[in-house]
Amino acid sequence: MATDDRHARLQWSDQFSVGIPEIDEQHKTLFDLINMIHTGILDHKGTAACVEVLNELVDYTRVHFGLEETLMRVSKYPEYEDHRGLHRELVSEVVVLQEKIHSGKAAISFELLYFLRTWLTKHILGEDMKYAAFFALNESAGFGDWVIQSDRAIQKRKKKWWKFW
Repeated sequence: MATDDRHARLQWSDQFSVGIPEIDEQHKTLFDLINMIHTGILDHKGTAACVEVLNELVDYTRVHFGLEETLMRVSKYPEYEDHRGLHRELVSEVVVLQEKIHSGKAAISFELLYFLRTWLTKHILGEDMKYAAFFALNESAGFGDWVIQSDRAIQKRKKKWWKFW
């Protein structure tokens, strides 16, 4: 993502990979949802269409944060509470923005889009990479087995587990 171009779409690359297939796939989905808002703005689809995608993004973010937080908690990640706090702050900020949009006091704009994509990319590259390194060093906690088991289950179903919720 070019930091000086507010109109650039998010592009997934390996630099964003935390090395956990399920989480990487969820991050890609978050990128896709943000890009759908971007497309809606460019195509003048209207606030209603963008609000629908924003709502889906917020719901999906909660599912994603739930998985990350569960893995951190069961792995006894030492920065769990701080990371969880960052998640709560984002959800709170976006809920306030949603309320403003629904009440007509704000609109879906490139500023909102820029905020979302900047937050996501900085969060992945900063905070998420910290837990990825912790998990990689602490495979004895059973995390590696969880990754193997979940990959097998995904392959059998040909769908990502979170798409069944």
